[in-house]
Amino acid sequence: MTLRELILFIIVGALILGAGFVQGWNTALLILNMGLISAVMSLGVNLQWGFAGLFNVGVMGFVALGGLATVLVSMPPVAEAWAAGGMRVILGLLVGAGVVAAAVFAWGRLHGRLRGLVVFGVLVAGFFLFRSVYDAGVAAVEAINPATTGYLGGLGLPVLVAWPVGGLLAAGVAWVIGKTALGLRSDYLAIATLGIAEIIIAVLKNEDWLARGVKNVIGLPRPLPYEIDLQNDPGFVETAAGLGLDATTASTLYVKLGYGLLFAAVLIVLLVLAELALKSPWGRMMRAIRDNETAARAMGKDVTGRHLQVFILGSAICGIAGAMMTTLDGQLTPGSYQPLRYTFLIWVMVIVGGSGNNLGAVLGGFLIWFLWVEVEPIGAALVTLITNWGFWFEANILGLHAQADLSADASSGSWQAHLQDSVAHLRLPTMGLILLLVLRFSPRGLLPER
Repeated sequence: MTLRELILFIIVGALILGAGFVQGWNTALLILNMGLISAVMSLGVNLQWGFAGLFNVGVMGFVALGGLATVLVSMPPVAEAWAAGGMRVILGLLVGAGVVAAAVFAWGRLHGRLRGLVVFGVLVAGFFLFRSVYDAGVAAVEAINPATTGYLGGLGLPVLVAWPVGGLLAAGVAWVIGKTALGLRSDYLAIATLGIAEIIIAVLKNEDWLARGVKNVIGLPRPLPYEIDLQNDPGFVETAAGLGLDATTASTLYVKLGYGLLFAAVLIVLLVLAELALKSPWGRMMRAIRDNETAARAMGKDVTGRHLQVFILGSAICGIAGAMMTTLDGQLTPGSYQPLRYTFLIWVMVIVGGSGNNLGAVLGGFLIWFLWVEVEPIGAALVTLITNWGFWFEANILGLHAQADLSADASSGSWQAHLQDSVAHLRLPTMGLILLLVLRFSPRGLLPER
C-alpha cells in the first residue's frame, strides 16, 4: 500500500470514527457495515469495468438475486404450500424450460421457411401448455395463508450458506445474459443489462409464490443472536455493566460489530483474490483486451469468452453483496431495489475511487456511502446554523423593531422549515458535485490504476 492509499483510508476511517463520537456508535457501525457491503459491490463492478471495460448498468438485478437466494436458502419451507401446488409450479417451470430448449434445438437444426414455422409453432403450443400447468400451481400456492406466507419458502439452511449461493445464482443468470448480450457494443450492452435487471426486479415483485412479491419476506434467520436474547443473558448483562454500558446499547453494538467482522472477512477474501487476479497473466490479458480489442483478437485471444468470464465473476460478487445486505436488513423488500441506489451510486463509488484499482474501488465504496448517509444530517445542521445566524444578524445588527422582530422570527422559522424539508434532496446534487470535482481534478479517481 502506497502512502497516498494509506492516507486516504485513514481519512475515511477518521470520518466514520467522527460519526461515532458525534452521532453515536450505532450510527457509525451501521455506516461501516453498509460501507463494507458497498465496497464488495464496487469490487464486482470494478472487475467488469476496470479490468475489461464492460459497461454493466444492471447491478441492481444481481444484487436482488443475492437477496432472493437468502430467502430460498434460509427460510423454512411452507409445507402446506408445497402440498397444495408446489410440485405443479416446479413442473410448470420445467415445461417452460423444455419449450425454450426445443425452440433453440429446432432453430439450430432446421433451415429456411420451415425453421421459422416450426419454432413459432413450438413456442405457441408450449406457451399454452406452460400456462395450463404453471398458473394452477401458482394460484394454489398463493392461496395458502397469503397474509403471512403464500409462497413456497426455502430450504431452512443456515443463512451464511446463502451468501455463496447468492453468488452462484447471480453467476448463472450472468452466464445467460452474457451469452446473448456480450456481443453488443458498450452502449447497447448497457441498455440490455439495464433492461434485464428491470425484468428480474419485476419477477420478484409479481411472483408471490417465489418470495411473496411486494408483501416482503420478514424475519429472515440471522448469523448472530437477537438483541433481546443477549439482554436476557445474565453473563452478557454483567459484561456490559463492567464496560459501563446498559444491556440494550451493548446488545445492538455487539450485533452490529459482529456483522462488521463477518462482512470484513468476506471483503478481505474477495480483495485478495481480486488483487491476485489483477496481477496474474489472466489479469494482464484482460487489461490488454480492454485497451485494444482489435490487437487482442489479432493475437488469437478469445475476447468474447474472456468478457463472459469477467462478467460472470463480477456479477457473482454483486450477488454475494446482495445476500449480505438482505441478511443485515433481516428482510427481502423487492420494492427497495431502485436503480439509483444500486447502479448509479455503485458506479460513482468506482469512478471516484479509481476504476482498475481494487483498493480504489474499496475506498470509493466507503467514502461515497459515508457521504450518502451524512449529507442529510450535515445539511440540516448547516441550514439551522445559517438561518439562526441570519435571524440574529437581522435582529441585532440591523436593529429591527419589536414588531419587525416577530415577523422576522416567523419568516425565519418558515424558511428554516422549508429548507429542512429540502435537505434530503441534497444527496443527488452532492453526488453529482463530488463526481464533477473528481473528474476535473483527478480524472482517473482518487487512487488511479497503476
